[in-house]
Amino acid sequence: MKRMTSVLALTTAAILGLSACGGGGDPLASDSPSGSAVAGGDVVIGSADFPESELLAEIYAGALKAKGINATTKPRIGSREIYLKALEDGSIQAIPEYTGALGFFYDKNFAETDPEKVYTAIQTLIPAEFAVLEKSAAEDNDSIVVTKETADSKSLKTIDDLKAVAGEMSLGAPPEFKARPQGVPGLTKTYGVTFKSFRELTGQGLVQALKNGQVDAANIFTTDPSIAENGFVSLEDTKKLFGSQNIVPLVAKDKSEQLAPALNAVSKALTTEVISGLLKQTVTDKKDAKDVAAEFLKSNNLG
Repeated sequence: MKRMTSVLALTTAAILGLSACGGGGDPLASDSPSGSAVAGGDVVIGSADFPESELLAEIYAGALKAKGINATTKPRIGSREIYLKALEDGSIQAIPEYTGALGFFYDKNFAETDPEKVYTAIQTLIPAEFAVLEKSAAEDNDSIVVTKETADSKSLKTIDDLKAVAGEMSLGAPPEFKARPQGVPGLTKTYGVTFKSFRELTGQGLVQALKNGQVDAANIFTTDPSIAENGFVSLEDTKKLFGSQNIVPLVAKDKSEQLAPALNAVSKALTTEVISGLLKQTVTDKKDAKDVAAEFLKSNNLG
């Protein structure tokens, strides 16, 4: 009888133990041994549905682990509307974000472009339960890119330099760039730049068109590894038409003190050129984001 009672007690304890550990699993904590997003002070870093965000999430998680924090990742959650909801409901505790995009998300009339002013402004625009940590120098922003040959032959260093020659040049860009305020209309309004023609192109098609001379200039994001790979020249946006899109950790406010030391150190180490180089490894060379993140952290004494 005592033996049976002992067995029942052990069985009950085991069941309770499994229950306490979240045996069913939490879909927002896929890498967590316990399956719980926040149990025991664990931290889940989310990412949006594109390679750069996924890579940054792995970097953030690795830096936190090096500080003794049990950090896991939940990659490719989806759009900004979806992952901000996850941050709000506690499914994740941090996510890499972009200053200008955050400003516009919470204020559709947001027009600030100075990097410091944008950073200051978003701190008053985001929900009270969120916090932004230190921004990095790295930006993932629109840019107007030309080949080195074109830059040299037409003496192009800034977008403003295009004013005298754009009338004889073609511009390649995604379809939405043709009508949006920071696209073709903005180039004319802000810089007085009007291209001879416009071709709707995206992705590798756009890169190849610029490389092969089918277009003379292209709208490519600043961290796109194709810029460095092909020796393209990104023209300086001196008048900040494209605003400021500095990479910044967006975190749950009640976790900010815990996360700040590690994530602020990461931000200090990131530049646009560094991000572009890391993306070349994940996007072009097809290396695993976790491995690329680990090597970055090691080389910067952050992991």
